Amino acid sequence: MQAKLAENNTYDNAWDGENEHTRALLEIENKVRWLATWTIHHANHLRESRDGLKVGGHQASCASITTIMTALYMHELRSQDRVAVKPHASPVLHAIQYLLGNQTKDKLASFRAFGGAQSYPSRTKDGAMIDFSTGSVGLGAAVTNFAALTQDYLRHKNIIPNSEDPGRMIALVGDAELDEGNIYEALLDTWKHDIRNVWWIIDYNRQSLDGPVNEDLFRTIGRFFRAVGWNVITIKYGKLQRAAFAKPGGASLRRWINSCPNDIYSALTFQGASAWRKKIREDQPDNVALLQLIDSYGDDDLQKLMTNLGGHCMETILEAFKSVPDDKPTTFVCYTVKGYGLPLQGHKDNHAGLMNPQQFAEFQASCDVPEGEEWSHLAGLKGDLEEIKQIIEDASLVSDGAGHKEARKVDLPEELPFSPTDKASTQETFGRILNDLAKAGGDLADRIVTTSPDVTVSTNLGGWVNHQGLFGRERKLDAFRANKVPSMQKWDRHPDGQHVELGIAENNLFLNLAALGLSGSLFGERLLPIGTLYDPFISRGLDALNYACYQDARFMLVATPSGITLGPEGGAHQSISTPLIGMGQPGLTSFEPAFADEVPVIMGWSFAHMQDDDEGGSVYLRLSTRQLDQPNRTLDEKTKDDIVKGGYWLIPPTPGTSKIIVFSGAIAPEALKAFDEVKSKIPDLGLLSVTSTDRLYNEWQDLERARLIGSDGGKSAHVEDLLKPLAADARIVTVIDGHPAALAWLGGVRGHAVAPLGVNSFGQCGDLIDLFDHYRISDHWISKAAERFDRKTME
Repeated sequence: MQAKLAENNTYDNAWDGENEHTRALLEIENKVRWLATWTIHHANHLRESRDGLKVGGHQASCASITTIMTALYMHELRSQDRVAVKPHASPVLHAIQYLLGNQTKDKLASFRAFGGAQSYPSRTKDGAMIDFSTGSVGLGAAVTNFAALTQDYLRHKNIIPNSEDPGRMIALVGDAELDEGNIYEALLDTWKHDIRNVWWIIDYNRQSLDGPVNEDLFRTIGRFFRAVGWNVITIKYGKLQRAAFAKPGGASLRRWINSCPNDIYSALTFQGASAWRKKIREDQPDNVALLQLIDSYGDDDLQKLMTNLGGHCMETILEAFKSVPDDKPTTFVCYTVKGYGLPLQGHKDNHAGLMNPQQFAEFQASCDVPEGEEWSHLAGLKGDLEEIKQIIEDASLVSDGAGHKEARKVDLPEELPFSPTDKASTQETFGRILNDLAKAGGDLADRIVTTSPDVTVSTNLGGWVNHQGLFGRERKLDAFRANKVPSMQKWDRHPDGQHVELGIAENNLFLNLAALGLSGSLFGERLLPIGTLYDPFISRGLDALNYACYQDARFMLVATPSGITLGPEGGAHQSISTPLIGMGQPGLTSFEPAFADEVPVIMGWSFAHMQDDDEGGSVYLRLSTRQLDQPNRTLDEKTKDDIVKGGYWLIPPTPGTSKIIVFSGAIAPEALKAFDEVKSKIPDLGLLSVTSTDRLYNEWQDLERARLIGSDGGKSAHVEDLLKPLAADARIVTVIDGHPAALAWLGGVRGHAVAPLGVNSFGQCGDLIDLFDHYRISDHWISKAAERFDRKTME
């Protein structure tokens, strides 16, 4: 049977009857719906609640996508395909994986409990059965586009063989997720890169938390996707409806269904057959053929007919999947009923609604699942059990090869290239290191891939891109070079290029870093992605950054310029809270080096940390464009170790010192000047450089928690060792070109008083002299804080 698309791209193939395979899939579908619904019911009604909180779950949202997911996992998927499942369908996914042997009864019985199956699919907590975490709506869909881009990147470089068929990056999307702006940002950026092998399957149940969706959303969806070159396949009618449309009065029925508003259709779905008859008679009182058609159906059959939308018809879905014409991105708009097959179906309050025990008992009876056999793999199944078992076995073999892959570690040099200069910024040093790596070549240079949201040049990636080129599926020469127009940038685009240029959308940067940073797990080949952006604009993409870290993607985020040092640009281009973001974001280790020679040490550690499968993670470098006079020194191994641990004594104090100055990052010159000014009055003064507030703080906190249960092993944290020389009543002055809270916590380590200096209000234009004075972080104010900070002022 050849699939056919009508002119409006609505999948409308004539149904040619069930076969044993589809009948078996329907039985599996019913079993999956039962298990997903039972898992939620068990968590809310049969498991002891120790804190009185509602467990929750989304029985209706699960029911609307069960047919689609059964068709996908039990028939369509190949081992190289990767899937992002809509958040509220987590129980359906776990039910399917339970049937496939990848999930346990104990995990299902502990759904939404500590250590149990997760509320929303999670790579890090649910394990190898999950390709993409999807807890934050919209992001799970969008990341599949960037996963496809990552796959293209690997294939065009023959890192993964071109001889093998590419995997499809598949997103199962709730229609309400299409309200998220990051969806459309992702469509635009990945359209520019001509991505392939992406499917978005939209569960178009037309109900969200607060009510039905707009009537014409499906048209707008189609326009958006077609505008960026996608195939759009609408799956609206099931086999029963298509058969009815072929009968006398059927054309009228089709027109009535198409014109019926979403809210009314949902209400009628909940009310049942008598409501359908009444409404159609009211709307079409003189349409004899239509009225005779609906009267030819009994109540149960009429309800089945009117809820037989395409997204609940196994044959229709399978044939639509077959109909995809090429490897261009494709979206399927699957009409479904929210709560399909449940007493809650169609009701506007069903989003977070749960069946009560009486409703559930009736549902259980309708599923033919005996009491006590709720978790059984076979209870309630009818028909050809051998065919059912064979389908599940075949799908299990596919799932065995689709889990998280192992990737070799990239070889790292003992030291990264570094050429000292008298004056330098940390941002400039970062760019020089990458440029030198590109020229040297080797395994590390080959596996680095950079990306930036239209700030490549201004974040010092220009030299790297000049040498390595821009990535593109097709070769495109730099028009300026081709026409002999002088330019510092020599940017040719070609498949061997190692920089992915993005538009100005930080969400896309972090989603791209997420996909690139999962390449080892998704495709079996590791990349070391580096993304650059302006430090203040991290906040634009925080949801996507958190999403990337949550699923343990590994990347290096280089943010510059930091603080208020880009004074003339004004407050909108100045960052204040980013040190706190670096400290607070799990899975992301933040650094803020002050001097150039610290940068290669931190980057070298970072490349190793990104590849540590057990204890590693991503890294954030908060860099500056401020040119500093560089210390004339050669770092010894102890100092290098202290730099990556989070801090070192630039000028050690005298044991028992009464006062120290602590600084972080580009404010170093002011701290040094203040130190020189105060030293004559406080000879035992020390100057501490903090390279990572994050590492210092979290190591200390981890150890403090271990001490609560007596498992610290007698260890001390690095920050405790650093502050050990201080007298018990010593005072600490801290200063940072950022929020003062990033360093103010140091007083809690050994019980010292702290005078924290920093920036905690919106910036403004000005040179550094004016700005540092205005925000009280200049050397004058650091000195003043150190001199006045004694016991009398504290009292």
